[in-house]
Amino acid sequence: MPSPFPGMDPHIENQEWEDFHARYNTAISDALAPAVEPRYIVRVERRVYVEHPLGGSDQEDVRWADVAVLASDSQGGVATLTGPAAVGTIAPVECVLPMPQERRETYLVIRERETMEVVTVIETLSPANKRTSGDGREQYLNKRNEVLTSRSHLIELDLLRGGSRLPTTTPRPRGDYYAIVSRRPTRPRAEIYAWTLRDRLPAIAVPLKRGDPEASLDLQSVFTTVYARARYDLSINYRAPLAPPLDEADVAWARELIDRGAVTTKDLAQNNLLV
Repeated sequence: MPSPFPGMDPHIENQEWEDFHARYNTAISDALAPAVEPRYIVRVERRVYVEHPLGGSDQEDVRWADVAVLASDSQGGVATLTGPAAVGTIAPVECVLPMPQERRETYLVIRERETMEVVTVIETLSPANKRTSGDGREQYLNKRNEVLTSRSHLIELDLLRGGSRLPTTTPRPRGDYYAIVSRRPTRPRAEIYAWTLRDRLPAIAVPLKRGDPEASLDLQSVFTTVYARARYDLSINYRAPLAPPLDEADVAWARELIDRGAVTTKDLAQNNLLV
């Protein structure tokens, strides 16, 4: 079954992001390869880093306890201890420490086949890239700056509603999702695609070397392929709350889409058409 949403499915962000991120990059590679061959090849590459969470509003809820002193008399009241020998009973309270986590992220590069020169870098942002209190954002921004000062083009896909948007000098247009295409000859100017939850994902231009026509990448077609291949309709709980929550105007709209999809799935199952 397809996603009940016309474009990006917001429930993937909360429930299936790690799987989706890897599959989506691979599917982009598969979609682009025929359009850029034989001069160029498209490859999935990986970076690994250790993130040291610093705490903050965008981290998981961590409650810190000071000292808890528990003492009671046999009647259940609070005992009053006096004198130098008085000792209170201190009970430990559980807390959570921020642990370093190894992050593995995939991204795409388009290389000129004969020279293996990196012509275009395509990044699909992860939650760690958009989290302000951790190393993932700093790691990504360093990588971004390297590409922006190189001879390579940069495409940046932000398919996450949550987290802090990456910096742009000029304000972004209103949207839930973004794609930025930064061509080397026109920097610092870049093209930004903005769309909402109600829109299909756009087709974007993929720049190559000067003199070669740009390729077209249909982000919606790639998404539809990934959703079907992964069978996310079998794993996603569409009754689970979304984080961040939807705007008030979108709540009823989203519920109607999900209810309509649930009825369709039920009908198929009853007719033995759901495999």
